[in-house]
This record gives sequence, structure tokens and C-alpha cells, in this order.
Amino acid sequence: MGYGQNILEGRVAIVTGAGRGIGRAIAEKLAESGAKVTACDIDIKSAQDTADRLNAQEQSAISCLVDVTDPISVAGMIEAAKESFGPVDILVNNAGIMFRTRILDISFEEWEKTMQVNLTGPFLCSQAILPGMIDRRFGRIVNISSSAGRSVSTLGGSHYTSSKAGLLGLTRAIAKEVSQFGITVNAICPGLIDTEMARKTTTEKELQGFLDSFPINRIGTPDEVGDLVVFLCSDKASYITGVSVDINGGDLMI
Repeated sequence: MGYGQNILEGRVAIVTGAGRGIGRAIAEKLAESGAKVTACDIDIKSAQDTADRLNAQEQSAISCLVDVTDPISVAGMIEAAKESFGPVDILVNNAGIMFRTRILDISFEEWEKTMQVNLTGPFLCSQAILPGMIDRRFGRIVNISSSAGRSVSTLGGSHYTSSKAGLLGLTRAIAKEVSQFGITVNAICPGLIDTEMARKTTTEKELQGFLDSFPINRIGTPDEVGDLVVFLCSDKASYITGVSVDINGGDLMI
């Protein structure tokens, strides 16, 4: 079950990077809570799979191919959501990439790609969605940052840490500008979450070492992140904006 059944009834949501991992769990939790979901990804097959899973549970979802670094593609994503479900109430900027490359080996191209997807993408999506939210005096934007944005990445390189820290700054700046219109903008900072990307970029020995160091000695789940997104998108969180919420098993305490 999600945070609250039907807590988002009638809301229209877009989730980027919804084809797998945290993004898929967010889409599922939003749908469980009553939202109509546009599952977006640069891999349309995975996005369609997410939408199919939701529709099979008698929830409302469509898929959409999107390149979050391309303004035209972003505009098409928003239009697809509006055509199917109506004006968009919720935007979850989840699409992201991570490389483990160390500083001396990072190419300019890899640096640029990381910044484009992890920081420029949320900027473009937010900028495109905000006029409609301002007109309706309501909106929820949730940016999926990382504990890397608050400290240093467990796995990623300096470009990943920099992009996720920048996303926290973008979150605060947008929140300050649009709060007067009934729009909240918040960030979530997951620690080590059990996703395909995390499993592919770490060895079992490394993973166990990380878990042994966490106050809560386990890896987080995508569903836990999804439940937090639902809360921030709900009316229960209407007085919360411009914050970054940690979900990391207590990792940053130590």
C-alpha cells in the first residue's frame, strides 16, 4: 500500500526516469495513491512496461519517450500528459545518471553529460511545467537528488556529487520564487537504495561494507522513496517547501 489510498485522487503526475528502479517505484506509489501517471524515460520500452504494470492494476497511466536534456522533447512530454489526463499537478524529476570515474579521469564529455541529465534536465522540466501550475495556483515538484548532494557520493564521482548538490540549490531557488502561487518544490536525498544501478556499480564486498557502516544496517528500498514522494505531493505536506529530505538509514549522522 502507498502512503494513503486515494490521497492523490484526481491529480495528474509526470515521473521522469520511470522505467526502472526508484522512478518505477515512484510511479507505482503515485498511482496507488490515486494519481494519473505519465511514466517517462529515454528508454521507451521500459517506460511502457511501467505503464503496462500500472494499467494492469486498473490504475491510469501512459508512457512517454523523453530526453530531459532537450527542451522540445520535454515540451512534448508535458503535452502528452495533458492530452491524456489534463493539466499536470505533480512533476517528479527523477531521471539521472551516475559514473564512478575519478576526478583525473573524467572527460569533458562525461562531465557535460552528467550535468545535462542530472541538473539541466530538472531545470528544463520545471521551467516548462511551471506556467500551468502558476495559472492554476497549485503544483508539486519533487527533485530526486542524493545523499551525495548533502555530502559526498558513496559510489559516484565528483561530477555526480556536483550535479546532485546543484540540484539542491535549484530546488531552493525555484521554491522561493513560486511558493506564492501555491506551489511547493522539494528534494529527496536517497542514500544507498537497492536498484539495478546500485547493484551494477558495486561489488558484494563493497556493498556489505557500506551496510555495516550504516546505523540502520540494510539497504533502502525504492518503495520507501516512493512513499516519501507521495507524502510531499499530498495536501499533508502543503506547508513544506524548499527542503531536502534525507532517506539514508542514518548514514549522514556519522
